[in-house]
Amino acid sequence: MYIIQIGSECAPVIKAGGLGDVIYGLSRELESQGHTVELILPKYDCMRFDHVWGMHDAYINLWVPWNGDRIHCSVDCGWVHGRLCFFIEPHSPENFFNRGYYYGASDDPMRFAFFSKAALEFLLQSNKRPDVLHCHDWQTGLIPVMLYEMYQYYGMANQRVCYTIHNFKHQGMGGSDILRATGLNRPEYYYDPSRLQDNHHFGAINFMKGGIVYSNYVNTVSPHHAWEARFTEVGCGLQSTLELHQTKFGGILNGIDYAFWSPESDRYIPFPYSAETFGDKKLNKKALREKLALEDSDKPLVAFIGRLDGQKGVHLVHHALYYALEQGAQFVLLGSATEPAIHNWFLHEKNFLQSNLNCHLELSFNEELSHLVYAAADLIVVPSNYEPCGLTQIIGLHYGTVPVVRGVGGLLNTVFDWDYDETHEPKDRNGFVFFETDQIALESALGRALDLWKLSPQLFETLAIQGMNCDYSWKKSGTQYAGVYEFIRHKFPALVPEEPASDPSASA
Repeated sequence: MYIIQIGSECAPVIKAGGLGDVIYGLSRELESQGHTVELILPKYDCMRFDHVWGMHDAYINLWVPWNGDRIHCSVDCGWVHGRLCFFIEPHSPENFFNRGYYYGASDDPMRFAFFSKAALEFLLQSNKRPDVLHCHDWQTGLIPVMLYEMYQYYGMANQRVCYTIHNFKHQGMGGSDILRATGLNRPEYYYDPSRLQDNHHFGAINFMKGGIVYSNYVNTVSPHHAWEARFTEVGCGLQSTLELHQTKFGGILNGIDYAFWSPESDRYIPFPYSAETFGDKKLNKKALREKLALEDSDKPLVAFIGRLDGQKGVHLVHHALYYALEQGAQFVLLGSATEPAIHNWFLHEKNFLQSNLNCHLELSFNEELSHLVYAAADLIVVPSNYEPCGLTQIIGLHYGTVPVVRGVGGLLNTVFDWDYDETHEPKDRNGFVFFETDQIALESALGRALDLWKLSPQLFETLAIQGMNCDYSWKKSGTQYAGVYEFIRHKFPALVPEEPASDPSASA
């Protein structure tokens, strides 16, 4: 199949979070299975150009209809660690992607509405006709809308759309100015509950809702999170829309790229190891202690790696720090805060604990250091309030770092409690799970983990190695996505939304 992925990130050239890792890893796996994969991305001024090889002009004069006029764009092409990427660069006074950052502008909806329009226009004018367009998150939610309502009439009626939602919290909101700028127009048509009108803000259109309504298949990034999105507040107001389109909605678990995340070949750790040479893991613990000036002693090392924000259960991260120290363990935190108040909170703790030789708080994100922390730690805590999939626990498992997680989203699909999981044989269990959001629940799981490390070191090693033997590579997930692509190619003889529009002018 010929597949084009369209998104706002692709690691490592454009990475603000896990989305970039997913788009890169999935593309790599699909190519390894024999499919042709290309990517369309914005050309940000702040992206990592050093990760692009052979950058050259691909389409010099791309004129994109916009707001009753046209905007001139150029499209560059290059390879990001083997993946063929097209970067769209608009030349306009708005400087859509020349901001020095990826997200966070007040006009983000307009910026990514333009990117979506430009991506479709590039496909049209360059005569690219993939079998499947795979779109990601709210930033590309208008692509299936414009494909169905506009571009199918210009020779793009055979393209099918898979739409993946990585985080329901950010949905993309806009008004009639978005409709006017993209050429969709007809606000009376799109401000309809069955199309783009937001389910709770009736004066707004919702990009993500548009992606759900108009795509041929919709998924989120783990089976349990798909259930949560339909039946709990995790759906962030889109529960009724998902219910209406439940026959084309599911969950596919993310994977990780074992070519990049592997303790056997990781170039960022000083002492490679495997399940067969698990004893060498302690050498990396010693190296991390030397690097961070921690006490070199026979203590378990607990880590947290990730964003410090509400989603990640920041209050429980804070409690895990002090609880670990009270239990005679060491604690390393690596991550940046998304809000000033949270940053100041942990900066206070960093200053307060600066003379403590059993903890280190690194209030920024360092990709290279994260590899060493994964390789050195005995336990990694992931106490998320919600977690669509989670990569931290999957990476931790592969590095023999036992995860202690809250039982939500993809965490529940990947971590199985050593003591209490009744759905898996003891040989298949790989971590510790708690379910409530209070400190007692965290202490129960983390306490059991620390007790196992202290009282039964051989059993703890067995548990860690069982985690290393889990397969959460992209192979299985890539095969599932390929199955979805084949399904939508053959199920849909014409490109129509699940609930066809009643307006004859919008019918295929």
